[in-house]
Order: sequence, then C-alpha cells, then structure tokens
Amino acid sequence: MNIDIKIPSQVSEILGKFQNSGFEVYIVGGVVRDILLNKTLYDWDFTTNAIPEQILELYPDGFYDNKFGTVGIENTDGGRPHEITTYRTETGYSDNRHPDEVKWGKTLEDDLRRRDFTINSMAINHKMELVDLYGGQEDLKNKLIRCVGDANERFNEDALRMMRAVRIAAQLQFTIEPVTMRAIQTNASKIGQISAERIRDELLKIMASDWAADGYLILKNSGLGKEVLPEMEAAFGVEQKSPDRHHIYDVGTHCVEALRHCANPDPITRLATLLHDVGKVKTQKVFPDGRITFYNHEMESTKIAEKIAERLRLSNKDEDKLLKLVRWHQFTMDEKMTDSAVRRIITNVGSEYVKDLIDLRVADRIGSGAAPSSWRLEKLLERFEEVQKQPFSIPDLKIDGNDVMEIKGLKPGPEVGKYLQMLFIEVTEKGVANEKEALLKRLGEL
Repeated sequence: MNIDIKIPSQVSEILGKFQNSGFEVYIVGGVVRDILLNKTLYDWDFTTNAIPEQILELYPDGFYDNKFGTVGIENTDGGRPHEITTYRTETGYSDNRHPDEVKWGKTLEDDLRRRDFTINSMAINHKMELVDLYGGQEDLKNKLIRCVGDANERFNEDALRMMRAVRIAAQLQFTIEPVTMRAIQTNASKIGQISAERIRDELLKIMASDWAADGYLILKNSGLGKEVLPEMEAAFGVEQKSPDRHHIYDVGTHCVEALRHCANPDPITRLATLLHDVGKVKTQKVFPDGRITFYNHEMESTKIAEKIAERLRLSNKDEDKLLKLVRWHQFTMDEKMTDSAVRRIITNVGSEYVKDLIDLRVADRIGSGAAPSSWRLEKLLERFEEVQKQPFSIPDLKIDGNDVMEIKGLKPGPEVGKYLQMLFIEVTEKGVANEKEALLKRLGEL
C-alpha cells in the first residue's frame, strides 16, 4: 500500500540521506497510525539498521546518551527532536519496566516485533510504502487496541503499556480487544512497579482526552483503577438519592458523569472533577426517614485529593490547583449571590482558577441530573469578571494612608487604618466607586 501524503522536508531529507548511504530506514510509531487516521501529525520517529555511531556520522550534531540506540536530531521546524533508533531486540524484563539486555536487531521485523500494539507497529519506507506485519490496518479499521504477539509478554516487558492501552483507547475512542483486556486484568497489580511520574503522565493524558470519562471507566474495568485511584473505587455504590436531594446516581457514577460533562480540557480540572465528591464515602450519614447527608464532604475530599497528588507526584502548582478546586467546588451559583459572596469565592480559589471552578461546578450539576445553572454561563462569568475589578483588600483602594492623614489631619497610627477599613466597607458593601475622587469625597464625610 502506498501512502499519499506530503511529508515535511526534513523528514524527506532524513529518508533520502540514509537510503543514499546504503542503510535501511523507516518512519515508525504513532505518526504512522495518525497518518492512516488523517490526524494532525506531530512527532516523526525513525528506525534503521544503522547503529548509533553510523547515525552520528550522518548527523554529527545529533545527541546520543542512552543504551537503547536512539539518536536525537534537532527539528528544523522547531518541534520535538526527531528520534532515530537502531533496530533492536530486547530480552529479560525482571523489573517489568526495562529490558535486562538490548541487542541490535538485524531486520525491521526484529524491531516491530518488540513494539506494544499492532496500530503502533507499522512502518513507512522511503518510497512511502506501508509495512504492516501484524494487522495494524485491520485493527485501525475495527477500532481495536491489540497487543503485538502475546499480550502477557508485552505487559511483562513494560507494565506501563497497560496504562498506555487505556490512554490510546480514550484518545481514539477505540476498544481494547478481549485477549488484551484479559491480560491487563491479569497483570494490573504490576503497575505498582512503575514510577509514579510515568503513571501520572498517562493518567493526565487520559483526563485530557475527548473521552476522559470513558477512559476512566476502561481504567476501572481493567483493574488498573483500583491500583491507580483506589479511593475512587470505594465511591461506587455509595447512595445519594434522598427526598431532599436532586442526585440520581451513586457517588462514583456521579463523579464519572460529572467528568463526562466537564467541558474544560485542562487535565487537572478534569481530575478535580472526578475526585470532587470522593470524600462522601466517609461522610455519608443515612437517617431513618431516608434523608442522606454528607456534611463537610468537600473537606474530606480535599484530604484525599492531597494524598493522591502526593502519590502521583504532581507539581506544586498542579497540586495547589487540584486542592483548591476540590475544596471550593460546593459553591452556590445563582442570581442571589451578593458581590461579597462572589468575592469570597474568588479569594478562596484564586482569580486564575475561577473559570476552572465554574466549569467543575457546571459539570457537577449536570452530572447529578440537575440543570447546569439558574444563570446562563456567560452571564455568570461576566459577573465574576465585574467583581474581580473591585478591591479585595485595603491595599487595592485607590487612596492610601497618606491621603487619610492629609484629609483628616492625622499622624501615623491606628486611626488611619480605621478610616481605610471604613472606606473598604463603603466600596465593597455600599457601592461607593473605587475611584480616588469618590473615595476622597466620602472620606471627608466620614
């Protein structure tokens, strides 16, 4: 099969240089899959029978500092460096993460045989001819994620491949075929041997996908969910239906449905949406009349989210965002909110996370079976923007202590602060404009 596609000039140049130097070279990896799916193309990777030293002779400015035979070449278009890897075979995976021994392979088949999934194990040569040794095209057509060869062997070689199967299924809206799924269920506990950082990266990619909720459900059904996010497992079956509550789902199902309706593509906001009610497991109280309460569940959810953030080794910034969104998700958003109430929300979560918090809250409502909001979302955002223009503390006033001392004839001392506090209340609660002229006039009247 010939591929009809215009490739970047540097990719064409790499193929030509290796071919003219007597080496085999192929485009490989996810980019081949994406070409066949007519998706936007980003990373171009190559495999060759040239060993690293020979690759460096062709590209002296390349960089090579690993044992896996990969030479990096600067991308002239400014993207991720192109990676050119020598054919290789791998044996022995005693830690379920890294091969105990890597040898240079002799043929393209040697190299493709070691790859994870059939849809990632196709190659394109310099003539733009597709090489498909393991049925990748057919699995693409049928929207299936299938391991190359024996699935148990592939997952024993690198247990992270199980997370990767879920992530690719979520990104492409594919199904993991039964044999591969059973192998994940059998080997799920081995994900514990993988570094937290690698697990985190795959989880956040699942959260960022267009089908994040389906991705989480695949993670759960595969057995990986209880290994990666065990706190969520306990939320399923925790009842919320009550005469005085609008919820139509149990806690776990509600969290998934909220995630399904989270329009915000940010993976941390999505993760916060999934975890926002996880504290209800510990705070549920059922009364004889059928009422169910979850008092302070947002605080318990925040404690749990903090443990998860530490376990996944989120960055300080991502952890801060996750915890603030979970902690303050339970705010009322309707036309009765005063400016003071809006200002408290902004103060608690931070102005940079207001949009994320609102998106989580909307998803929370829809995911419980309620209407999105009694307000139109754009009007709600406008309201928050308007309030953010108001002062949030005394230093935000357009006058300062020097103005007070001049108008009131005071010397530095507590009296100056009292007047500033009164002016702050005048602005935030009584509608006085935060403008110097208006503040000076009101100051004179106090």
